[in-house]
Amino acid sequence: MSFDEHGCGRRLSAEEALADLAAFGGGFLWLHFDLDTAELGPLVDTGQVGPRPLAEAVYRPDEHQRVTVEDGYVGGVVADLARPGAKPDTAGRLHFVMGPRTLVSGRRGPTESPDATREMAEKGRRIPSPVLLLETMVGYVVAAMAATGQRLSDEVDGIEDRVLDERVRDDRRRLGPIRRSAVRLHRQLLGLAAVFHRLETDDATEHLQGSAVAVAARLAQRLDALDRDVTALAERARLLQEEVGARVAEESNRQLYVLSVLSALFLPPTFITGLFGMNVKGLPFAEDPRGFLFVLGLSLLSAAATYGIIHALGIRPPRGSDAPRGQ
Repeated sequence: MSFDEHGCGRRLSAEEALADLAAFGGGFLWLHFDLDTAELGPLVDTGQVGPRPLAEAVYRPDEHQRVTVEDGYVGGVVADLARPGAKPDTAGRLHFVMGPRTLVSGRRGPTESPDATREMAEKGRRIPSPVLLLETMVGYVVAAMAATGQRLSDEVDGIEDRVLDERVRDDRRRLGPIRRSAVRLHRQLLGLAAVFHRLETDDATEHLQGSAVAVAARLAQRLDALDRDVTALAERARLLQEEVGARVAEESNRQLYVLSVLSALFLPPTFITGLFGMNVKGLPFAEDPRGFLFVLGLSLLSAAATYGIIHALGIRPPRGSDAPRGQ
């Protein structure tokens, strides 16, 4: 795309764009490449996209987030959003070299921010400089990450409300993916913020325009604020996961207590009925017409005695969420 001095963008054909790159006058030019298929060797070798060492370092397959300043050009690799339908856990990357009147970007794999920025420019969004174009693309990524963080926060709020209302169901299973997404988002934000902090404090930035350093400072501030929110979200999810686990353990202990007490109560009557059920001579009450009632009473008495022993030993149900109601 070609942007005039007022920031109005116009889409160019590939031939027009490469011709303008060699001798560009007013405004600035934005070129975007698919790095998996494009052949950038001639442009890099002739220095048309910026200093050759800088361009070679930026466009190589290394996906590590980084930024470098050389001779008034800024080159870097920053996080981007993979398009819907990409492989799970795929992290997009935006490679760019920004000069005074050019921004040459590229990506490997489908990413969202270049297309979204192009659509905004075609709809009339004014972008008067390359640094503001870069800010627009990164700002789109930050806004999408913020929306993802808000969605995760809403899910955690709902789970927290159910836990406080003692309506725990499968929330522990749901908290796992939320926490994993928050941790991954934190990693992306941490790397992205580090890039712009380095650009903001790099000694080589004295050769850049003040607007570039100001944009780096703005983006770093937004990323730091968002990263703090995401970090707090991940911590909330972890604590909530532990609380839900404790609630589930309390419920399991309570059920085991009930089963243990029932087993203890039925053990003596089972022993008595088994004893009197032996097919041998000499059993008491064998000829007494009231023998069944005697054995039944003895079974009930043994169960009552067992309950008394449990009570005397001070065996109580596990204290948990049911304790306040018992008080």
